[in-house]
Amino acid sequence: MPKPVITKQTRALFNALTEQGIKAELEYWDGYKHVDIAVIDAKIYIEIDGLHHFTDTKQIEADFKRNHFSDGDDFDTIHIPNSVIDNYLPKVTTAIIKVIKKRQK
Repeated sequence: MPKPVITKQTRALFNALTEQGIKAELEYWDGYKHVDIAVIDAKIYIEIDGLHHFTDTKQIEADFKRNHFSDGDDFDTIHIPNSVIDNYLPKVTTAIIKVIKKRQK
């Protein structure tokens, strides 16, 4: 299996979360796949996706299969386009942190 590539958008969101005290893991291996960012105690996987995740038929089908493997572990996956991170990182970070804190209670 090739080593995962960490995009600048993934790194930016990971850094923004951890700078706010969120315990997150980068390129987390769940036993089936690598997840861009995992917040284990909140049962959240975060995938930062390029355009091909929304325009390539094979990639869309592969993403459906990947997401299915998280169902049994009660993890929820959010898919965020690169462009959203590029343009709205502070807002995305704030929203995700609010969800994480609710789930950690």
